Amino acid sequence: MFRSFSVFNYRVWFIGALVSNVGAWMQATALSWVVLTELTDNDAGAMGVTMALQFAPPLLLVGVTGWVADRFDRRRLLMITQSVLLLLGAAIGVLILSGVMTLPLMYTFALALGVVAAFDNPARQAFVSDLVSRENASNAVALNAASFNGARMIGPAVAGVVIVAVGTGWVFLVNAVTFLAMIVALAMIRIDELIPRVKASGAARLADGVRYVARRPDLVVAFSMVFLLGAFGMNFPIFASTMALEFGQEADGYGLLSSILAIGSLAGALLAARRDRAQIRFVIAGAGMFAAAALVSAFMPTYWLYAVTLMFTGFAVVTTLTTANGYVQTTTDPALRGRVLALYMAILMGGTPIGAPIVGWVAAQFGPRAAILLGAVAALVAFGIGLTWLLVSGRLHRHASRRFALSLDETRPITVVAPEEFSDEVASTTPIRMPGDLPRAPR
Repeated sequence: MFRSFSVFNYRVWFIGALVSNVGAWMQATALSWVVLTELTDNDAGAMGVTMALQFAPPLLLVGVTGWVADRFDRRRLLMITQSVLLLLGAAIGVLILSGVMTLPLMYTFALALGVVAAFDNPARQAFVSDLVSRENASNAVALNAASFNGARMIGPAVAGVVIVAVGTGWVFLVNAVTFLAMIVALAMIRIDELIPRVKASGAARLADGVRYVARRPDLVVAFSMVFLLGAFGMNFPIFASTMALEFGQEADGYGLLSSILAIGSLAGALLAARRDRAQIRFVIAGAGMFAAAALVSAFMPTYWLYAVTLMFTGFAVVTTLTTANGYVQTTTDPALRGRVLALYMAILMGGTPIGAPIVGWVAAQFGPRAAILLGAVAALVAFGIGLTWLLVSGRLHRHASRRFALSLDETRPITVVAPEEFSDEVASTTPIRMPGDLPRAPR
């Protein structure tokens, strides 16, 4: 489960990311709460707009950000993005404490955070492949998810207590300080121990990543499912905050809901880390579990019963997304990995600008339970897409020997011939064994 920790660079990265993620979850909690309760009068629609502004840039800038992640030093790029995020968090905190923050100004900061994150996310995802070998990439991705969701257990709960005790502004300042952990970790990484980067040939055109995905039906299916979940199912700040208000809770009650969600998320991430490799069947199964958990949670009558269902929701969504991320990383041509991951993150996060305003409007007009049901329906559609692909692709069929049993063929990662330094000469002279090839007998 923890085999990637044998690599020094990954250990340093993991610790820095864990501290930084705690601060990031504190800021995300405070940002949603300040928009909902301080800058508006419980307007879930304004929360949807804020989320849309944060998640639109990864979709709009996908070509540029993926190209940057593939062409430039990812370590230096991350030091720049993390430093800018530090400054933005500190500025928001100072403005809130000064009493001059307004909703339009918060919208501006949300957009700025989204632009920086658009460059940070694909570089951070692809940087994992620079830290560990290919055979450990899926494990490292899952441990990253465990770090992310472990921080999610701590950050929102701490943010809720800090908001009640001293106010929202201090949460943003604490988050700014936590970015230092990531910057220090990046500085400590041993550059000579990084995995050699695969270089793309030619001009490394921005559309190459899109064309590559278009030729992979399995990736198209995975991306479609992730889009639906990201757009309508993963609007947890809207779901949790509005449900907390419905149950008569304050900021600490909202933060606790986010932390309880993270309990299931952490369990899903650790379970994914135990698997030898990511398989698309778990992406499909996770979408089905998410639909069921969200449907049940929408009808929970009390705060604590709703909180319990969030653990299952968190487990399902992280199983889906962690497996999808690992599958993309371990089956994608290394020369295109940055651009494909940028497209993946754009689809995952870029669905929010479409879904979040809709979900926020539904929550404001019909209540939070109707918004949760909308997310459950989207997850059910995603599950249907994945299941249909399994049937059409021929992987799911009747068992050969059991009359009423079904058999699911192995979904194996696509083998990629990837020399350390890619060149047209190497590509044209490297023999590729096809599945039907048989060794010839000597004459």
